[in-house]
Amino acid sequence: MSRKVLVFAEEKNGKLRNVSFEVLAAAKKVADGGEIASVLLGLDSNEYVQALAEHGADKVFVVQDPSLTQYVTDVYKEAFIEVIKQFTPDVILIGHTPIGRDMAPKIAAALKVGLITDNIDLEVIDDKIVFTRPIYAGKAFVKKITHDPLVFATIRPNNIPMEEPDSSKTAEKIVLSYTPSQDALRVKVRDVIRKASKGVDLSEAKIVISGGRGVKSKEGFEKLYEVAELLGAAVGASRGACDAGYADYSLQIGQTGKVVTPDLYIALGISGAIQHVAGMSNSKVIVAVNKDPEAPIFQIADYGIVGDLFDVLPFLVDELKALVN
Repeated sequence: MSRKVLVFAEEKNGKLRNVSFEVLAAAKKVADGGEIASVLLGLDSNEYVQALAEHGADKVFVVQDPSLTQYVTDVYKEAFIEVIKQFTPDVILIGHTPIGRDMAPKIAAALKVGLITDNIDLEVIDDKIVFTRPIYAGKAFVKKITHDPLVFATIRPNNIPMEEPDSSKTAEKIVLSYTPSQDALRVKVRDVIRKASKGVDLSEAKIVISGGRGVKSKEGFEKLYEVAELLGAAVGASRGACDAGYADYSLQIGQTGKVVTPDLYIALGISGAIQHVAGMSNSKVIVAVNKDPEAPIFQIADYGIVGDLFDVLPFLVDELKALVN
């Protein structure tokens, strides 16, 4: 059963986010030969259009209006709904990013359809799209379907591998003009203040090195950045480390922070409280360093080192430097 699938292409810091291509890979799994379209809001870039085509988009809708320069929930919602009216999809897929988590429920409410959020996998069984999502802070998984005529879901980043790009592919570019309603313009973005961050984007990193209260200080976190640079990794933190002022809350991983699913997660001085585990338990390989042999983090770690992280870290840095050199 072929399906028309519409996906949201998200840009950050001048380039398309990897999750845009991961969602296209998810779309290909359910389209079954049907048409796949991507949506670019406020981004008229032929480079982006070609990149989306190479990853599976047959059409790319480019919606233009000055109001789309900065993300505003109601403006993006209205613009996205205009594309839905034009394309009439059977399935809508959006990355489970901060923008996706904010925008998708508004669109679902406007369309009066259900929304299955934070999915880590999807498959087609007996012509039904079956989504898999974690529950109970990642301790269990549930499979869900919707009986709505329009299937709507968000996909967690770093869970569905993007496909290799095919440079021979092209996509039809469709430019749509959009005029926001007065209701949508009630909120205006006057300024965007971005916190300076070092290294790789935490939400899309393949390797994450994360510190807890055991790091003991801001200076301790500088050592983590040294290791992260060698590994091409992102730095994260537990809530305890953030509460203690060792790291910014933008680095917090856990139930009340970011959810990450890297190929490798290195936990340094993190006890493994359930709130933190909820944000990283689906990492493919987990390495933990902790002085306490009874620390809960060892229950989910693939590899564990019982010891003071400040004794272990210099050896780790030396080994990595030797490999790099």
